[in-house]
Amino acid sequence: MGIRRFLIVCFVFIGFCVLAFGQLPAFDQGSGVTFQPNIVVFIADDVSWNDFGCYGNPSVRTPHTDALAANGIKFTNAYLTASSCSPSRSSIITGRYPHNTGKAAELHLAIADHLPWIPQLLQEEGYFTALSGKDHMKKEDGSQTEFWDHYDRGRVEGNQGGHANWVEVVQNRPTNHPFFFWFAASDAHRHWDADADWVKELYGPKTDPADVVVPPFLLDIRETRQDLASYYNEVIRFDYFLGQVVAELKIQEVLDTTLILVLADNGRPFPRAKTRLHDSGMKTALVAHWPFGIKDPGTSDSLVSVIDFAPTFLQLADGEESDTFQGVSMLPLFKDKDAEIRQYAFSEHNWHDYEALARSVRTKDWLYLENFRTKSAWQGPADSVRSPSFQQLLVHKKIGVLSKVQAEIFLSPRPAAELYNMKLDPHQLKDLATEDSRAGIQRSLKGILKIWMQETGDSIPELVSQDEFHRETGIRIVNDHSYRYETPGESKNASEINRHGPQ
Repeated sequence: MGIRRFLIVCFVFIGFCVLAFGQLPAFDQGSGVTFQPNIVVFIADDVSWNDFGCYGNPSVRTPHTDALAANGIKFTNAYLTASSCSPSRSSIITGRYPHNTGKAAELHLAIADHLPWIPQLLQEEGYFTALSGKDHMKKEDGSQTEFWDHYDRGRVEGNQGGHANWVEVVQNRPTNHPFFFWFAASDAHRHWDADADWVKELYGPKTDPADVVVPPFLLDIRETRQDLASYYNEVIRFDYFLGQVVAELKIQEVLDTTLILVLADNGRPFPRAKTRLHDSGMKTALVAHWPFGIKDPGTSDSLVSVIDFAPTFLQLADGEESDTFQGVSMLPLFKDKDAEIRQYAFSEHNWHDYEALARSVRTKDWLYLENFRTKSAWQGPADSVRSPSFQQLLVHKKIGVLSKVQAEIFLSPRPAAELYNMKLDPHQLKDLATEDSRAGIQRSLKGILKIWMQETGDSIPELVSQDEFHRETGIRIVNDHSYRYETPGESKNASEINRHGPQ
């Protein structure tokens, strides 16, 4: 009789979990969670960390992201591993550094077939997986949809932002499985289409160019302000559709049991942002919302890397972490937002439209980076080069009226090493690498970076991929793939190396 009662209690508990949460119970693993939470990742395209309202920009209306931050954790030291679309996404989805993903270290190239993806591993733990919106990730055989139970690009007439089907995906999900949703907008990738497709009744008024915040490395002129205003509109639209999903999760009464992460794949598509190792390119907004599981909400300045998502998700799913993961779990931060899970965050810049190779290491206070292709300027990707903001910088350069900070994007040759105090210099405008008083910290970080490169199998190819576009016009100059050469890590089979290096 005792056994029968025990079994009845177990079945009742399991039934309650399925009905209330849409998922089966899981082991605690020290997280305090006794079921598999749903997971939703909102990833914006080309949005800098400080272009959300909750991160201090008063001119970008992001009330839904702000509300998640107010009731969750807002991370102020979250970093990408690449400020480049597909390398960044490939890194997140595999939990590995870009040069450890195979040829995916460079833009548009594929992830090594033998590496597991987050959705693949979550499927094995019973999750329903869906990608809706921008993908930009693929295997070597060209397939993109294998690990997704649902897959769509989320584009319809009047909305090319990738988010048209997000709410429908939530509504049509099976209710007897936990879910993992990868909701990836094309906002705010150039060319801007939100302006043409703007629906004032949904998004509110368009941004007034007079209200934008112009970074010190851009010209504060009409063309730049209009460019930034159009960019802000895309961020506003992204936030609107994020809010629609949150509202649907609330209607379904699963919001509290769903871990939501909001971030971007790289910085804004402007000069000295996207593709940069500096914070304007590599730092990301990161908001975590999960009322059931986050015990210490607020603002966290703990260092986080996006490769930390993979072990976090698998631990929450009660799954076995893959040996291929190079990050560390974020779960301690959900219990104590001030916990320290890593001392260093590493990032890399590889080919993105132009020949490039650079690496960086961060602590909370310092950024140290090394340039392995110093002969060329670091002007940014081709879409940024074609922008009014860049073209006006070029015009003003030719007449000799740029400030030193604004002229930096044309600097050639570039220094082989750069060092910045991020606490005192948030825009990283003053390079301290040549100051004797900073020699000790530079020597220390240089050593850490070298160890990381060695342990993870990074390499510096003699011949890397060459320029595909003109550096001052952004016009394509190569019409085939003859510009492609060796990718970083390729000579050392880095996709087979699972060592993570210093953390």
